[in-house]
Amino acid sequence: MSMPGSDIEIARAATTESIQDIGEKLGVPEEFLQPYGHTKAKISYEFIKSLETRPDGKLVLVTAISPTPAGEGKTTTSVGLGDGLNRIGKNTAICLREPSLGPCFGMKGGAAGGGYAQVVPMEDINLHFTGDFHAIGAAHNLLSALVDNHIYWSNDLELDSRRVTWRRVVDMNDRALRQITTSLGGVANGFPRESGFDITVASEIMAIFCLAEDLDDLKRRLGNIIVGYRRDRTPVLARDVHAPGPMTALLKDAFMPNLVQTLENNPALVHGGPFANIAHGCNSVIATKTALKLADYVVTEAGFGADLGAEKFFDIKCRKAGLAPDVVVLVATARALKMHGGVAKSDLGLENVAAVQAGLDNLGRHLRNITQYGVPVAVAINRFTADSDGELSAISRFCSEFGVEVFNCTHWSDGGAGTEALAAHVAKLADNGRSQFRTLYDDKLSLWEKARCVARNIYGADDIIADKKIRAQFDDYNKAYGHFPVCMAKTQYSFSTDPNLLGAPSGHMVPIREIRLSAGAEFLVVICGEIMTMPGLPRVPAANSISVNEQGEIEGLF
Repeated sequence: MSMPGSDIEIARAATTESIQDIGEKLGVPEEFLQPYGHTKAKISYEFIKSLETRPDGKLVLVTAISPTPAGEGKTTTSVGLGDGLNRIGKNTAICLREPSLGPCFGMKGGAAGGGYAQVVPMEDINLHFTGDFHAIGAAHNLLSALVDNHIYWSNDLELDSRRVTWRRVVDMNDRALRQITTSLGGVANGFPRESGFDITVASEIMAIFCLAEDLDDLKRRLGNIIVGYRRDRTPVLARDVHAPGPMTALLKDAFMPNLVQTLENNPALVHGGPFANIAHGCNSVIATKTALKLADYVVTEAGFGADLGAEKFFDIKCRKAGLAPDVVVLVATARALKMHGGVAKSDLGLENVAAVQAGLDNLGRHLRNITQYGVPVAVAINRFTADSDGELSAISRFCSEFGVEVFNCTHWSDGGAGTEALAAHVAKLADNGRSQFRTLYDDKLSLWEKARCVARNIYGADDIIADKKIRAQFDDYNKAYGHFPVCMAKTQYSFSTDPNLLGAPSGHMVPIREIRLSAGAEFLVVICGEIMTMPGLPRVPAANSISVNEQGEIEGLF
């Protein structure tokens, strides 16, 4: 059984309101909600379309220092801050990503917040939810099937089967599928070729799903996906195999934003879920823009540390969607800072002010990076009971040198009440109009120089390196797609490509192993170091502890 007070027990004990009542808090009439049970619903396109002339609310981004096994609590802080803003009378909505089944059954666990700062129904959100990921996976693999079917029957497009770039996906960590051979078993099964699987969250369909403005834009982007090349190296697109129509049909319902609630019965839109280490790491544009029309303040998050999620939020999502964030909240814990300062995980419960001070280099690098975007920032310390006054004081003194205020938050144990001071400060920053948002690089910069700009200005690297073949690909893509932003795929654990190099390393080189053109999503994926787009399970996966008890309840999800 779950321990008393565990995340899952807290979620089950919550008193939820009907999803119609949650919708009413945002001004969404019942007839424009498509319920999935009593506590989940999708907001209809008709209602979203009616919001176009409304002014936007203030946009708050929650990001974090470089993640460690000690945990930072970015989603928990996002939920707690949203609840805190509502507690002080600010009409606020939260926008989060949907969790992937891969990490839930791998090593990360769920992603619906924690303690008394959660979105519910937690079990549904962490598992199948409203079926969005299944729809995305089905649409992706339909395109795979259509490509192979075209080659089998006629190949009028003269697609070179050796140059098919479109892989398959599954929403699970399965390293055995990284590289496979398809169509074995004879003539009736097609033409054998090498291929592979990525995890669903790394799919270009997921990126398109989260960047598209509406159904027409979704269909247009799906049609622009490059599935492979002819012998003369000209591209074959998804629309050439008549894929956008049926793919859009599979995604039509999924593309409507999901409405749920926090433990304090405040509205939350949970929609889309790309990873920030291998994709752009932000919830959907349609959910964010809908929330901005419905609430005075919108709290959203970007995945992993600010060097990944926040950089892509600014340089991809905001650039593409025309968004301008008003405030950034940078989440840290004393425990994580001690780990960046060289303390082993087993010793994190012991006071160590010197280690915190050493680890503050990581926090400082993230603060300096965020200032490049012209958005005011506050630091939220996700406080643990073992944190000492000396450790917390060291963090406050350090941040004061940046002119940044620090707030010790207890939302895990106290919900929105534990973030009221942070909420008041965030609202003040948002309201005073200090933000002068700008992207890190200009569209006119070459693709190579864009990747170099991120490596130098965000990662603290000396330069990027790649072999001659990769450099030639950059040059080739730059001719037609040079205006695209870059989506850097890199380990989340370090500013470098070495996951063991914690703190704030500088002077390193960033090796580029591969580049993938996402013509539908309209960015170039730059794969650095050893990062994989299909993760593997750890030696002891979280799945080993997940089961259903005699009462029919799920155990071990958290």
